[in-house]
Amino acid sequence: MFRSRAKDEKAQDADKAPVTDSSQPRHPEAPKGRPTPKRSQAQSSRRSVANTSMTRKEAAKRQREERRTAMERQRQALASGDERYLPARDKGPVRRFARDFVDSRFNIAEFFLPMAVVILVLSMVRVASLQNVALLLWLVVIVLIVLDSFVTSFRLKKQLNERFAGENKRGAVAYALMRSLQMRRLRLPKPQVKRGERP
Repeated sequence: MFRSRAKDEKAQDADKAPVTDSSQPRHPEAPKGRPTPKRSQAQSSRRSVANTSMTRKEAAKRQREERRTAMERQRQALASGDERYLPARDKGPVRRFARDFVDSRFNIAEFFLPMAVVILVLSMVRVASLQNVALLLWLVVIVLIVLDSFVTSFRLKKQLNERFAGENKRGAVAYALMRSLQMRRLRLPKPQVKRGERP
């Protein structure tokens, strides 16, 4: 009743405008040929599209594929030493230096497993003298590993304080000592320096 004549003319033009194909570009001043949907209708249609775009089964499959890809990337990074895809415990220049420090030297602790097998075999032989030798060897190995670990941790702390004065070095020494207990060929990430090479 109180609408202006200009609004009535625009409404009539919108009703008369032909419905065009959405693939063709529309002139910005031309009427769109359909009424603007209410906000509630637009939101509900968006929600329905978002919900029906991927089923639960497809989403689970996609998550599995992404996890598999991430694990494969991480496995390759552990072999090559690529910092981008390493696990969080192995990332950073401090951890890298700790790894290189351990890998560049001989550690008595890395021979613990083969020596433990030899000692176990000797202790199973029912000869008193061999069992005494096994017990003595066991004590010697433990003392040597403790001394070697102490020397390693002391030298590593000193090097870390010199090179990474303002950085967080928490847990780096324990990380290096755990690595020194593993045999060199079984260490992950793989050693990037040779024995005797300065890290």
